[in-house]
Amino acid sequence: MRKLLLVIFSFSFLVAAGGGGPSSNESNAILQSFKEFINIISEPIISFTLLTIIFPFLFPPTDWFDKIHRRLGLHYIWTNPGGYVLFILTTIFFYLGYTDPYFSIILNKPDNFPIIMMIYTMFFFTWYAMKKSYINDSRLEKGEKPTEYHDPEDKVLVWPDLVYIEFIALILFMVFLIVWSILVPAPLEEPANPAATPNPSKAPWYFLGLQEMLVYFDPWLAGVLFPTFIILGMCAIPYMDINKKGDGYYSFKERRVGMFIFMYGWVVLWLFLIIIGTFFRGPNWNFFGPFEYWDSHKVEALNNVNLSEYFWVKLLGSGLPENIIIREITGFILVGLYLFILPVFLAQTWLKDTLKSYGPIRYVALMTFGLVMLSLPIKMYFRWVFNLKYFIAIPEYFFNI
Repeated sequence: MRKLLLVIFSFSFLVAAGGGGPSSNESNAILQSFKEFINIISEPIISFTLLTIIFPFLFPPTDWFDKIHRRLGLHYIWTNPGGYVLFILTTIFFYLGYTDPYFSIILNKPDNFPIIMMIYTMFFFTWYAMKKSYINDSRLEKGEKPTEYHDPEDKVLVWPDLVYIEFIALILFMVFLIVWSILVPAPLEEPANPAATPNPSKAPWYFLGLQEMLVYFDPWLAGVLFPTFIILGMCAIPYMDINKKGDGYYSFKERRVGMFIFMYGWVVLWLFLIIIGTFFRGPNWNFFGPFEYWDSHKVEALNNVNLSEYFWVKLLGSGLPENIIIREITGFILVGLYLFILPVFLAQTWLKDTLKSYGPIRYVALMTFGLVMLSLPIKMYFRWVFNLKYFIAIPEYFFNI
C-alpha cells in the first residue's frame, strides 16, 4: 500500500508539473491519450458494466466474492491508506477536469458544485462506514465487543447531551450555508423564454437520476412509479429486515447481502445516474465524455424499436395486428413471467430458505421491490444492445413499459 501511495503521489506531481517527462510534447500526448481513454470508458454501457462487475468484489455478498476480495487486496481500500488513495485519485481527476478547456466549463457551473461535494462525501462516508465495519468484524471474530458497545448502565440523556450536539451541528451547518451563498453565486438565469429553450434542458441535480431514467422508461414509470417504489422501499426496510445482527453498530459481514443490495441501488442505480446526467449529457441529451467538446450539432443515429415490431415485423415478416392485445402479446408474456412467475420459481428453488425465514408477506414485498429495482439495469441493457424502446407499447392509451 505504501508503494501504491508513492506511485500516486509521483503521478500527481507529474500532472501538476505538466508532465516532467522527456519533453512537454510527449507528456501532453500521454495526458491527451489518458483523457481519450476516460472518454471511451465513460460511455454508459461500458462504465455501467464495469461498475456492475467490480461492485460485488468491493462489497462481497458471498464467501466466494469475499475470498477474491481479500486475495486481490481490495479490503485495504477500507483502511486509512485506502482512504488516502481514494481522495488523491478523486482530486487528480477533478484537477485534470478544472485544467481541461471543455470539462472545466461543466465543473465551474454553480449548479454542479453540489455534485462535486456529493462525490467527495459519498466516497468519504462509504469508506468510513466500511472501515468501521471491518474493524468491528475483526473484533467480533476474536470474541470482542464492537467499538460502539457501551455499558447499558452508561446512558446518554437526550437533554442536555444530544440536544447540545445537534444544536452545535445546526449552527455550524448554517454558517457553512451562509459562507457558501456568499462565495458561490446562485445559479439563477433570466426569465423563461419559449423562443430560446436551453440545450440541454436539465432538471435540478437531485432530479437528474429520474431524468436519466426517462431515456429508458415512459414518464409514468420513471417520474411516478419508480420514485414511489423508492420511498416505499426505504420505509419498508425496517419491517422486512429480520436480521438482528449488526443492529446498533457497524458491521458488514453480518449483513453483507443486504448491504450489497442497498449499496448497489444507491451508488450504481441512483448516484451514478445523477453523475451521468450532470457531466456526460450534453446538447440534445447526447452522451459526451467528460473531456469531450459539447458539439450541439452532434447527431447519433438511433432506431429504437418496440418488442412487438421485433416479433411481428422482423421475426415473422408480417404487419402489426390491429388488435392491441394480440399485437403486444409477447410483451405481456415476458412482463408477466418476470413479475409473477419468476418469484414463484425462485421460491421453489434458490430462494426456498428465504421464503421460509421471511414468510410469504415479507417475501412478496422483497421480490416486488427487488424486481422493480432490477428492471432498471435490465431495460438499460436492452436499450443499449438491441435498441429496444418498449416491451409493451400501447400509445393509444399512453401505456408503455
